[in-house]
Amino acid sequence: MAVRKKKKSALGLGGIKKPSLDKDLKKIARLEEATRTVSFAWPAVGIALLFLATAGILASFQVGETQSSILIIIAAMIGGYMALTIGANDVANNVGPAVGARALTMSGALIIAAIFEFSGALIAGGSVVQTISKGIIDPKLVPNSEVFVWIMMAALLASALWVHLATFLGAPVSTTHSIVGGVLGAGLVAVGVDAVDWFVMSSIALSWLISPLIGGLIAAAFLAFIKINLIYKENKITAAQRWVPVLVGIMSATFGAYLAVKGLKHVWKPSFTAITTIAVLVYALTYFAAKPWVRRQSVGMENRNQSLRKLFHLPLICSAALLSFAHGSNDVANAVGPLAAIVSSAKTGTFSSEVSVPIWVLVIGGFGISLGLFLFGPRIVRIVGDQITKMNPMRAFCVALSAALTVLVASQLGLPVSTTHIVVGAVFGVGFFREQYTARSRRRRDYIRMHQQRPKDRVRSLLPAELGRRKLVRRSHFLGIIAAWVITVPSAAGLAAIIFLCADWMR
Repeated sequence: MAVRKKKKSALGLGGIKKPSLDKDLKKIARLEEATRTVSFAWPAVGIALLFLATAGILASFQVGETQSSILIIIAAMIGGYMALTIGANDVANNVGPAVGARALTMSGALIIAAIFEFSGALIAGGSVVQTISKGIIDPKLVPNSEVFVWIMMAALLASALWVHLATFLGAPVSTTHSIVGGVLGAGLVAVGVDAVDWFVMSSIALSWLISPLIGGLIAAAFLAFIKINLIYKENKITAAQRWVPVLVGIMSATFGAYLAVKGLKHVWKPSFTAITTIAVLVYALTYFAAKPWVRRQSVGMENRNQSLRKLFHLPLICSAALLSFAHGSNDVANAVGPLAAIVSSAKTGTFSSEVSVPIWVLVIGGFGISLGLFLFGPRIVRIVGDQITKMNPMRAFCVALSAALTVLVASQLGLPVSTTHIVVGAVFGVGFFREQYTARSRRRRDYIRMHQQRPKDRVRSLLPAELGRRKLVRRSHFLGIIAAWVITVPSAAGLAAIIFLCADWMR
């Protein structure tokens, strides 16, 4: 009897493994993962260096032998470095929730993101981009093209170094804010305080607070809707047949408008009426296509939350692809904008607030982003998708929908926002909402009380112990990421100022 009791206590009640054993197994898995990461680190660095060398060779063929050819080759390599860091850090936000929800494997997510990032950069990356990011520095106050080129060089290198450091530390940061900080720091030491548009800087600073809050609130609102209308319904399958087509239609309509506004803005600038028409048409088409699809998928499904999650897998995969396309079309400018400015100014001896982007520059940007994601992206993917708070397909769906909606609304209001801040804010919003809902929801308590007599293997997630207040968001990640956001612009600015002063001294 003593032996039998001992075995039972080792497994826990009902044959469920004890949390301590689960934790030990997870530690072993993490150790194995860390070993694989370290073993892959040096080959990844070698591939990255090979890419940078290739970027320099490509630039040399394009510019030929001119007085400024060495400068352009160095700039191409720095631009490639920036593209790698964008892929390693920023792109993770598009696929992280889908990977954390197990809707995509890591390999599948990397392949989808790489293809759509590169496509977005090449197809809709823009033939003309702003060279002074967000209009921070007035080009009229820059004394000559040489100073302009070195401002861009310092900004590009400083922002790449900062994003690289943030990726190493496991902090998802905004590459847009990094390049903003780089331009600000280099511009201040090169031209002075008067050249900075402080109104633009204040609006960017305001977006640090507004965008993650809006993203979190929208994600929490959709998760509340799903919990009330799907998860805590007696007949989940019937509820899913009614509401999943509506939710998928809203997501499709949002992404249709999002791509028209952001993803294709360099090739087409639609009016508000055109955007609304696109959204309505996409919603209608998706709703009527999704309704029979959900009905077919739900045939034979058990009346469980696990069944509901399967219905969100396909929408999540599509959202990851569309977010990656829109991101590639927009954020490639953080790498190619300054590079295109350097190429144009070095060749012509003049500069302006906008400049044409050669196709070879777009190729460096697009390919560098995709390669950076493959080589160094998985770490941030795991942090965003799994380590901040636990994801499932429904929660990840809310995050993706919130990201598209927030960027769409912000674009119409003219607010400069960061996709990184919005996605991570949405992930935090989902986690904090779950904490409050778990502790305080009367609907949840009533639902659990009704199902107390069911077998434990069916209602494991509904045990009374879970009614207490739980910490479902890792506070260490929350505080660390917020701190990284706060110091992004000052850090990039300080690095750029140092780089510019060093370059000026060496000249």
